[in-house]
Amino acid sequence: MAIVRSAGTEIIRSAHFEDVDDTVQILIQGVQHHIYTVLSIICYCAARSGTEAGYLSLVGYDSHAGTTAQTIALADVSASAGETFVWDNKFSFNGYEPTDFTGQMNGADDQDAIADQGSSVAQILRFATASSSTKYDITVTFIDQNNS
Repeated sequence: MAIVRSAGTEIIRSAHFEDVDDTVQILIQGVQHHIYTVLSIICYCAARSGTEAGYLSLVGYDSHAGTTAQTIALADVSASAGETFVWDNKFSFNGYEPTDFTGQMNGADDQDAIADQGSSVAQILRFATASSSTKYDITVTFIDQNNS
């Protein structure tokens, strides 16, 4: 039986990625009027060159500067080969950016614009390493709330 994905649903999801390197890997691709709550990200270091790290980031709207499609750093993952890093601090993000506002968020109207997700730009959770010689196996578990 297929999982219902209509408006008003909430689905727990997971995705698994092997040997993620310096080619940016999208972990969650935002969909308009969805809210994603990340429950955990497990990063197993399969290979590491020197001190190279992996980088977890969100590409999305910068509510401080009022700027679209910004790379917002979340974590610098510096596990040694054979070690595991677990991100288990829950956080949420919207599927799409807001309709642009000028300058930093400074009022209820700007907060509403963020919640309304009125732009045509998806927000993306992603992971990449410093080079093709450093590789991580990634598992992400999240809740997808569909409010469309």
